[in-house]
Amino acid sequence: MFTPDSNRTTDGARRPALDRRSPVRTALLGAVALAVVGGGVAQTHLFGSEPALAQQIQAQPKPDQIAPGSFADVVDRVSPAVVSVKVKITEDASDDDNSAPQMPNIPKGDPLERFFRQFGQGNMPHAKPHTGQAQGSGFFISGDGYLVTNNHVVEHATDVTVTLQDGSTLPATVIGTDKKTDLALVKVKGKDGQSFQYVPWADKAPRVGDWVIAVGNPFGLGGTVTAGIVSARGRDIGAGPYDDFLQIDAPVNRGNSGGPTFNTAGQVVGINTAIFSPSGGSVGIGFAIPTEVAKSVIQDLKDHGSVARGWIGVQIQPVTAEIADSLGLKGTKGALVAEPQKGSPAADAGVKSGDVITSVNDDAIEGPRELARKIAGMGPDKKVDLTVWRDGAEKHLNMTLGTLPADKEAKADAGANPNSDAAASQMTSYGMTLSPAASIAGAGKTGVVISDIDPDGTAAQKGLNTGDVILDVGGKSVSKPSEVKQAFEDAKKDGHKAVLLRVKSGDNTRFVALATGTAG
Repeated sequence: MFTPDSNRTTDGARRPALDRRSPVRTALLGAVALAVVGGGVAQTHLFGSEPALAQQIQAQPKPDQIAPGSFADVVDRVSPAVVSVKVKITEDASDDDNSAPQMPNIPKGDPLERFFRQFGQGNMPHAKPHTGQAQGSGFFISGDGYLVTNNHVVEHATDVTVTLQDGSTLPATVIGTDKKTDLALVKVKGKDGQSFQYVPWADKAPRVGDWVIAVGNPFGLGGTVTAGIVSARGRDIGAGPYDDFLQIDAPVNRGNSGGPTFNTAGQVVGINTAIFSPSGGSVGIGFAIPTEVAKSVIQDLKDHGSVARGWIGVQIQPVTAEIADSLGLKGTKGALVAEPQKGSPAADAGVKSGDVITSVNDDAIEGPRELARKIAGMGPDKKVDLTVWRDGAEKHLNMTLGTLPADKEAKADAGANPNSDAAASQMTSYGMTLSPAASIAGAGKTGVVISDIDPDGTAAQKGLNTGDVILDVGGKSVSKPSEVKQAFEDAKKDGHKAVLLRVKSGDNTRFVALATGTAG
């Protein structure tokens, strides 16, 4: 059972965040909880007796031409390379902010303070870490013991063991993990030079409609095989910044995480990671990390223990039809630059707010996520040519990619005081009241602040909020509410269906398009 506000399963595994208002959740498949330390839960394992072989499993040619009359031959070849990954985990109470109620605001020395401390309510300074055991799946990619699984399977692991198809258990070491793609590389040391049977990566991506076979250990039931088809490609489920999942209808459940999805030639086309389910069990919607994403990440983990990604340093957003109209674009493809970061490769190359990045090295960009994946995948220090749309024409900019810095937590600005309405002016057609930024404490010296907003109005429906600062309207800087109104009137006279606003919310800047038909 998952709780709507928790970012973890009951077994401690992370899961992708979907719309929390929906009763349907996306659940990570790995880390089936076995027992809290000291609990002593017995397990039944269904493993075969075949010993691991020392050679690579040979893939069959032309997988899309093999009839799916039976998958038995494929399963016989690949099953020895699929393993059960068991971990002992330890994580601080602070790692899961929703795992316990918050400490009430009780004066120090109050008798209730000791009560709450004693019974572990809230995130207390001396709260004991959670310990337990969890389980997922994995598969060997080389005869010397390197295997792939999910990051969320081995995250917080203090001890990792691998159970082979013949039931033997070996210790393993985590070589490296990558949270952004939820991948991990683990190394198993064989006994007396033991080598392991392994499976190859697919040399081409599967098509929608191709047969796939999932092998793993759902709920600790080793060697479980299911089959289905690729239902869709390029799924974004909100799990990370580089989501590009295969959607498959082969049944997968908790414990399948980190296990492989094969084509009918026995090649790995994906790594099972998540399911979409109202109940926590399979309903035929599973998600796998595609091989073309996993191969480069795993190679980086093997070579360096971490993944270095390319970076240009821009805040980007999708191009809507209204934004495209206001910029003179014929379509909605590309990524709109809300703001380049100071000192970033993009800023140094001359990228400006309002530019639409339409291609990288002449490869067309569909949207912001594709741009992020492409730049990250190219790696640092690569020279690239960006094509941007600016002032009604294409422009080429050359730059050298930087290294993606460590994640930083954005801190919200104190923002505007909504009770201050000095020199306020209403735009009733949009349901918002505007005030000069200089008249609002903490709003800065430039721009116009939305000091009040009708939650049912047009502006609110477009995502604007009280405290947002309008910096530009139609490409022109504004500092007075009257300038905002005039810009709308000018855009309407010029025949524009929408006008583009550059808006600052806290530390983030974005563009919002409002229709000119309701100006006033």
